[in-house]
Amino acid sequence: MTAPASKNSFGARDTLKVGDASYEVFRLNKVEGSQRLPYSLKILLENLLRTEDGANITAEHIRALGSWDPKADPSTEIQFTPARVVMQDFTGVPCVVDLATMREAVTALGGDPDQVNPLAPAEMVIDHSVVIDIFGRADAFERNVEIEYERNRERYQFLRWGQNAFEEFKVVPPGTGIVHQVNIEHLARTIMARGGQAYPDTCVGTDSHTTMVNGLGVLGWGVGGIEAEAAMLGQPVSMLIPKVVGFKLTGQIPPGATATDVVLTITEMLRKHGVVGKFVEFYGDGVGAVPLANRATIGNMSPEFGSTAAIFPIDEETIRYLKLTGRSEEQLALVEAYSKEQGLWHDPSHEPEYSEYLELDLSTVVPSIAGPKRPQDRIELTDAKASFRKSVRDYVQHDQATPHTQIDEKVEESFPASDAPALSFADEDSVAVQSAANGATGRPSKPVTVKSEERGEFVLDHGAVVIASITSCTNTSNPSVMLGAALLARNAVEKGLSSKPWVKTSMAPGSQVVTDYYEKAGLWPYLEKLGYHLVGYGCTTCIGNSGPLPEEISQAIQDNDLTAVSVLSGNRNFEGRINPDVKMNYLASPPLVIAYALAGTMDFDFENQPLGQDTDGNDVFLRDIWPSPQEIQSTIDSAITQEMFTKDYSDVFDGGERWKSLPTPEGKTFDWDAQSTYVRKPPYFDGMGAEPEPVTDISGARVLALLGDSVTTDHISPAGAIKEDSPAGRYLKENGLERKDFNSYGSRRGNHEVMIRGTFANIRLRNLLLDDVQGGYTRDFTQEGGPQAFIYDAAQNYAAQDTPLVVLGGKEYGSGSSRDWAAKGTRLLGVRAVIAESFERIHRSNLIGMGVVPLQFPQRSSASSLGLDGTETYDIAGITELNNGVTPSTVKVTATKADGQQVEFDADVRIDTPGEADYYRNGGILQYVLRNLTKS
Repeated sequence: MTAPASKNSFGARDTLKVGDASYEVFRLNKVEGSQRLPYSLKILLENLLRTEDGANITAEHIRALGSWDPKADPSTEIQFTPARVVMQDFTGVPCVVDLATMREAVTALGGDPDQVNPLAPAEMVIDHSVVIDIFGRADAFERNVEIEYERNRERYQFLRWGQNAFEEFKVVPPGTGIVHQVNIEHLARTIMARGGQAYPDTCVGTDSHTTMVNGLGVLGWGVGGIEAEAAMLGQPVSMLIPKVVGFKLTGQIPPGATATDVVLTITEMLRKHGVVGKFVEFYGDGVGAVPLANRATIGNMSPEFGSTAAIFPIDEETIRYLKLTGRSEEQLALVEAYSKEQGLWHDPSHEPEYSEYLELDLSTVVPSIAGPKRPQDRIELTDAKASFRKSVRDYVQHDQATPHTQIDEKVEESFPASDAPALSFADEDSVAVQSAANGATGRPSKPVTVKSEERGEFVLDHGAVVIASITSCTNTSNPSVMLGAALLARNAVEKGLSSKPWVKTSMAPGSQVVTDYYEKAGLWPYLEKLGYHLVGYGCTTCIGNSGPLPEEISQAIQDNDLTAVSVLSGNRNFEGRINPDVKMNYLASPPLVIAYALAGTMDFDFENQPLGQDTDGNDVFLRDIWPSPQEIQSTIDSAITQEMFTKDYSDVFDGGERWKSLPTPEGKTFDWDAQSTYVRKPPYFDGMGAEPEPVTDISGARVLALLGDSVTTDHISPAGAIKEDSPAGRYLKENGLERKDFNSYGSRRGNHEVMIRGTFANIRLRNLLLDDVQGGYTRDFTQEGGPQAFIYDAAQNYAAQDTPLVVLGGKEYGSGSSRDWAAKGTRLLGVRAVIAESFERIHRSNLIGMGVVPLQFPQRSSASSLGLDGTETYDIAGITELNNGVTPSTVKVTATKADGQQVEFDADVRIDTPGEADYYRNGGILQYVLRNLTKS
């Protein structure tokens, strides 16, 4: 469709001729100040010029962006209209469910269901549903896909209906690739050509790692599913003109270091610097030398360091990659011509103005890992063993200490040696002696002998690496680390090394191209020899789809409360995310993932401990099998061709017989199955009138959860396996399902009944209303004495008494993935407000989008400093100002304790833009969009 005509206040509309084609463009140089803007803000400026309507987007907005003050705090709201939307199936399914529900709601309000249709291209890649049930064998991929289809048949039928019912909605079927890799390899345009116009490709996605496409010069980031739905329906994304951090890259990555090490270093630097709500933009002479795959790896990790985007400009490397991945000659010509014409082509001699500056000399990067529970906690590989020995004490019982001589002063403060019996090391002869030589602290030890028919007899102890997985979008798009891992596997096999029998090994590439170049390079046999068989093309271990551990290993861990470890080449290692049997999770490059599979334990020093012996009995160290940069590059050059990309993506939406043979419902509205446990009609529009009800203050609210710092959306949002004795497990059993058919929360995101029951149910959540209890529990003050109860059960009891709920949080509340269900579940549990010390950008916005008001404690205040323990009742006054078209800067909060004592404070209202105020007044973003559709 053709975009509405711009007001063109600046006379920027013009024509650009590229070859035989002509395009309407909006020239940036017509706006004073545009030439000094960072690359990312130029993209926003073009967006405003092209969509200027005189109402939501005005000439004043455009001038404000042209005269952007790099040092000023963001204060000017603009409306950004993304060119397209990308989705993965976990977060995308609820989008399609909501669109289907909106069609019915529009009909009920007297509208036409065809009004509910994506107005911007929307593409979904089904990549989050594959679970590693089968691993370490040749048929793992086929079996896992087969099981995936069995489990998700209802969802896939629904998505097939959506693919046919909605215009501008395409689905990449299961078993194809990871959404972000498919995005950079195929879906991304870099420059769009649509409706006779040429303009920069921009996108929002229902996954926070949408920022991977920033490596291709495409401005985009993750949003909640509710925002993505609005963008699909033509609603702009409301945002403040951000600060832009200029990140200068110089030097070259040294031998032995990888792109993963670079990104872990950058993550640590930017998280420490503080970039939440800001754009990061890479510049300098060193940028041109950064391969596109490395740029994508860096962009991918933007959510981990907290920025909205982390973008590289378009240059020769961008064109080279677009050509390699099979984009047409016409597209290549358009990208280059448009970028150069508009000043979007990288010019190392021209330095834009930035708000803040950082610099990294790539030659200083060293091999690293990150963990055991946050991606920004980088550890140099040489310190990994000592760091593990300190961290493991947070996970084991206090009576499992090491001899007094092995405990350093800092650790001794927490666990006095006099209280602890001395325990030996599991591998005392080698590790304990070596540890003392290295000056590392000793570690708790609890050796357990495990007998397995399939794997033989072995000893497990704290620190055993039970999962070593090459997975996730971050690294499986990068040939340098993927081929580096395969070459390391070849070298290890040739030296006679093998993975330890207790390690669950898996290879889940980002696209089928990886398989092609592994085959061409002749490296698959070596990977498979170490257990790295193809298990699926999808985001597996990184999102908790690691699948079950072998039963005897799982049982040994549970029976002995062992602190097991996962090592994965992903971007997320939050507590409780990877596998219910695993407490400590480390991020590492693909070659290091294999190295840890060979070592079998995190209590390992690669510099001084051999991985094993070769056939002649000589010690083999990691340095002996690590491939050289020259060998990796020559393998890349010989093994990767353009034809691989054109072949693999020629039928990317086809899906093969499995997909096409699914029985597919037809019609403009979906025929909901009342018996379905996967896809159910949600209640968001039940009883909704044509006009919104007035906003009300909150009175007599109870605290559902009192939470500390860095509570992520992984703690809030339902994810991973569904436990049988949980509220969600009970619901599924009541609906006739056996435990084996529960599937994961992610696969059931289209069923609000399951998702509500899994909200705030993470096994590592610490609700401070309870003492030393982890998991989805709270105190239920509808019962005498406020006994412990499941959060869902307590919320239902509060709802029965019409008691509103609040959540109290600490700093960085809601950091992590951009998950709509972290906000949807919060609202459906009856939470009206979240009061925290600070919020992560996406979750704050999503809460408003669901009608939950985010409030912030006064500066330098917290629940603790105000003497709040969560047992109070809460009254929040002043929200009703929104009914007068005014967003109050603060509201008065009164917390009343059981003895009648009151604590009063003014909380900052974090409704940051007029657009967000409109959403909140309507009860949420979907209600706002729906009412506007019916009015139009």
